[in-house]
Amino acid sequence: MARNVEFNEEEAIQKAMEVFWKKGYSGASLRDLTDAMKINSSSLYNTIGDKHELFVKCIKNYTETRMKDAERRAMSEKSPLTSLINFINDAVTAITNGENGCLAIKTAFEVAANDKSIQEILKADHDFTHNLLRSLIDKARELGELAEDDDSEMLTDYLISNYTGWYELFILHQDPVRIRKMGQYLINQLKK
Repeated sequence: MARNVEFNEEEAIQKAMEVFWKKGYSGASLRDLTDAMKINSSSLYNTIGDKHELFVKCIKNYTETRMKDAERRAMSEKSPLTSLINFINDAVTAITNGENGCLAIKTAFEVAANDKSIQEILKADHDFTHNLLRSLIDKARELGELAEDDDSEMLTDYLISNYTGWYELFILHQDPVRIRKMGQYLINQLKK
């Protein structure tokens, strides 16, 4: 009789996420994943499902954690402009100090174009970030921290497209000074 293997699913998902983050979806073998999770493949199939279902859980976990952190950080400041500046600085730090870059951005390029379930998760993450930044921009405008004539929607899209582009630049050039300069330039543009 087969025995039930008990493991902490949350910890196992975290370990699998680290493998996907480092190797990507295509590069992560089932063996890589089960070794990192410290389970055998039958335990994976019986509890979580196949590699794709595991990947979906990992991406959901990553984006949900990131959303909670972003909201907590944004709400910890009284000044919405300071929250925006912190967001930009956090992006710079994540890009320049993160060994593997942003899992969501990596996944968008590798998997999302052909995978509707992943696309939905990443779209929800993007929409959350967009709405959070847009609300901070609107509040900063109301408080006179940003110019009234700035288009909030365009400014939000501009911020997101800037820091997502920095990931590509850092991957290609591995130059943290360059990313920090662009982050500071963006902050200076906001303050004008």
